[in-house]
Amino acid sequence: MDRPAISDPARHAYDEIVAELTAEESVKAGQMMGMPTLYLAGKAFAGLFGDAMVFKLDGEAHAAALARPGATLFDPSGKGRPMKAWVGVPIAEASAWPTLAVQAMEALETQS
Repeated sequence: MDRPAISDPARHAYDEIVAELTAEESVKAGQMMGMPTLYLAGKAFAGLFGDAMVFKLDGEAHAAALARPGATLFDPSGKGRPMKAWVGVPIAEASAWPTLAVQAMEALETQS
């Protein structure tokens, strides 16, 4: 499956989150399989896939993110094999992206 194109508004919203979170020394921006991705201690917790930001969440934060309009389990292959811990939240819900990114980072910190 071809990776969906990233629109300028999605890139801008993502870049703002990256700038804020990478101000913390432990958060790094990089790539995972060609997808812009945020890492904490070498582990991915969020990324940008087309015009959706994806977050690795658990518990109530996962359920709340998945309940947002247009949100889906992240299926990067498009072959019905979603990554169950990851939720894709569309750009229409970009106002929630910063909070979800922090929740994903916090979820990763509690797992370590």
